[in-house]
Amino acid sequence: MTGLQRHTPACACGIDVHAHVIPHDFPRYLGNAIPADWPSMVPAHACHRHVMVSGKVYRTVSERAWNPSRRIEDMEPMGLSHQAISPMPELLSYWMEPHAAAQLLRYVNEQIAEMAALSGGRLVGMGAVPLQDMDLALAELDYLSDKLGFRAVEIGSNINGKPPGAPEFAPFFAACAEKGVAVFVHALKPAGTERLVGPAKLLPALAYPTDVGLAAASVLTMNLMGRHPGLRMAFSHGGGTLAMLLPRLEQARKVFPELLEAMPVSPSEQARRLYYDTLVFDPATLNQLVERFGASQLMIGTDYPFAFHDARPVESIATAIADLEVRAQLTTHNAARFLALGIDA
Repeated sequence: MTGLQRHTPACACGIDVHAHVIPHDFPRYLGNAIPADWPSMVPAHACHRHVMVSGKVYRTVSERAWNPSRRIEDMEPMGLSHQAISPMPELLSYWMEPHAAAQLLRYVNEQIAEMAALSGGRLVGMGAVPLQDMDLALAELDYLSDKLGFRAVEIGSNINGKPPGAPEFAPFFAACAEKGVAVFVHALKPAGTERLVGPAKLLPALAYPTDVGLAAASVLTMNLMGRHPGLRMAFSHGGGTLAMLLPRLEQARKVFPELLEAMPVSPSEQARRLYYDTLVFDPATLNQLVERFGASQLMIGTDYPFAFHDARPVESIATAIADLEVRAQLTTHNAARFLALGIDA
């Protein structure tokens, strides 16, 4: 028996908002010239496949990435009743020619919908749109919401270097607010990678939280939630560095009149309208996030099925949080509200 099988979690009621999908295969490109970065899959060792991008192995993944049955088997020892499944962030493909990206994302969205349909309601679809072209992005948002029934969409922490708060993305957020589609922001191609000293695997450990923090800050400095109070928006990796940036942002708003004008609502108050996952790997940090953002705004995030994930998310919350009501909020209630699941949490 594996360690997962030997251990029984405190409950099997958790809802994971941060888990990824990679299809077993990718479609043939429907066009004249295949984009150089069009992904493909080739066999690796037992139950594993290589994700190939630009002729190189980008990542080797197991069947957990595409097999709903295998994924659901893992959910019980993790303490999960539901899991929102979104594309591996590198599949967001903002750097591709827009129509090529739209073709790829349509296929990925439909694969996610198929996995959700096969799961008996345990898996919840979270799609993606080609944000490098607003018309195509809004069309795909309509498709994943109206045709596939998704209630959430994943976007990157930057879109070809521009943060979510940039004015050009305003129509997308307005449409999400109008349609009731939640937005989950995940780290992608982070800034500052040239400053990392050491192995490449430092990227998710150090650069991801930095980029997520800057992405969340852009939402505050552009007063996005003030313009769309009904928008449900969440940030991966506990909001990254945002919790540490907020006091500086508050002080700067007091010192510089132009910042006060740009942010009529306190950054800290705005931040408590956003959601964040619990993927911080530290009980003390999780407690600080609850204090900073509010117990109503934190949700389980695991980054399943990748190696750098939380295999015991319900236990991680139980270790950090003594209050049973707050535990229930972080484990189940907040994610049910964010994803509009319509279930009795």
